[in-house]
Amino acid sequence: MKVLFVLTSHSELGNTGKKTGFWIEEFAAPYYTLQDAGVEIELASPKGGQPPIDPKSDEPESQTPATIRFKEDKPLQEKLANTKKITEVSADDFDAVFYPGGHGPLWDLSTDADSIKLIESFWRAGKPVSAVCHAPAVLLHVKEKNGEPLVKGKHVTGFTNSEEAAVQLTDVVPFLLEDALKEKGGLYSSKADWASHIVTDGLLITGQNPASSEAVAEQLMVLLNK
Repeated sequence: MKVLFVLTSHSELGNTGKKTGFWIEEFAAPYYTLQDAGVEIELASPKGGQPPIDPKSDEPESQTPATIRFKEDKPLQEKLANTKKITEVSADDFDAVFYPGGHGPLWDLSTDADSIKLIESFWRAGKPVSAVCHAPAVLLHVKEKNGEPLVKGKHVTGFTNSEEAAVQLTDVVPFLLEDALKEKGGLYSSKADWASHIVTDGLLITGQNPASSEAVAEQLMVLLNK
């Protein structure tokens, strides 16, 4: 089995002068969950090369067994530094796609034409599409064959408005993910802030926050093994 991970290339946290990118736990936990199950994983991003890491995800309070393992994993760090461009990969070569979160995807992947086309290719081929935390933003402009939003009428989750308020970025982000998913017709649900919560609707898997990232990968394995 082969899964494609697509990461953000966006590093600027709005106009704050601070940095963002992808959240380490949301990459590392699913990566190792799948790798340890024997899945082959390739990495891509809009610009290719090294995707920016959100510095907050590298702080002591954000450490988990998966992030610690990642820090000691030189081969994976080398692999991460050399992601392919989205235009260089094809859904035909993979069994599923996974998007890690972090605030970065709100700015680039949510409207990236190549990413949107890629997700539509996976979806129309009947292959699982999964995303966690802020990464469900990548689904907002993806359409079904009939032109309707992919998330319309589907059960989804993602980073909540209250979680965004808790990290004090409500007025920094380009949009609030919870609101945006609802506006596209998504049947949005959530649990308490920072609690693990994943939602599966057919071949679509979404997770609410960093704590949900491993569970998303575990559910992806269930779908891949069907």
